[in-house]
Amino acid sequence: MRTPPKDRESDLDRAPKWEPRYAGSDRLKDKVAIVTGGDSGIGRAVAVLFAREGADIAIVYKSNKADAEETASLVGAEGRTAILVRADVGKTSAGRTIVDKVVSKLKRIDVLVNNAGEQHPADDIRDISPEQLQRTFATNIFGMFYLVQAALPHLKKGAAIINCTSVTMYQGSGGLLDYSATKGAITAFTRSLSENLIEKGIRVNAVAPGPIWTPLNPRGGAPAEKVESFGETTPMKRPGEPNEVAPSFLFLACDDSSYISGQVLHPNGGTVVNG
Repeated sequence: MRTPPKDRESDLDRAPKWEPRYAGSDRLKDKVAIVTGGDSGIGRAVAVLFAREGADIAIVYKSNKADAEETASLVGAEGRTAILVRADVGKTSAGRTIVDKVVSKLKRIDVLVNNAGEQHPADDIRDISPEQLQRTFATNIFGMFYLVQAALPHLKKGAAIINCTSVTMYQGSGGLLDYSATKGAITAFTRSLSENLIEKGIRVNAVAPGPIWTPLNPRGGAPAEKVESFGETTPMKRPGEPNEVAPSFLFLACDDSSYISGQVLHPNGGTVVNG
């Protein structure tokens, strides 16, 4: 009998480490950030770190309200405001729904973190149904288009967009064909959107995590044996933690990276890739 998917962070055999590892220094003071997929994993770590640095957070989640509420309470514990926005980012109307609520409640948008994603392992390309293929692209890349389109009128000079791509874009992944293809699209989107928006003073960058211990892999249906050895093929011989990835997003969101756009950071356990 197949083990039920572990949908919540608390369901995992070992809790991911989301806690910021240092005191804040107001690098995002009084800014407003949207974090898609902010209920758990990398999104949770980013939301809490941004809050520690002074930002109010819009946590966008698809269905896991319990994890989203937990993340909101963690943001509140940092002394900042969190709002929850339930939305399926892959739907064409989601971008407008998210932006309208954020602007209504928090009045502005300074940082957009496109982090939401899904994956469904398949060793044979013939096992990827048209429905799965379309769904993976809708969530992972179409949703970024929809949200940027909706947010752009509210993004002013100095705003930042950070997209989550993956090491699989650079290495490939025989068992994640559709997922890896979307990550290649995200990297191209990041570079092209940077060229498109740079004259408006809006910077666009990306983060390409390696194997990070989050609910994404067990939730996506990865076999138990692969989950057990997850991350061991990296030079560091272990998976990363969400709080080892979140600082890359913070760097790209704040003025520390004011001369950087169209680039990708690689928190991946020491794997050397080009680009």
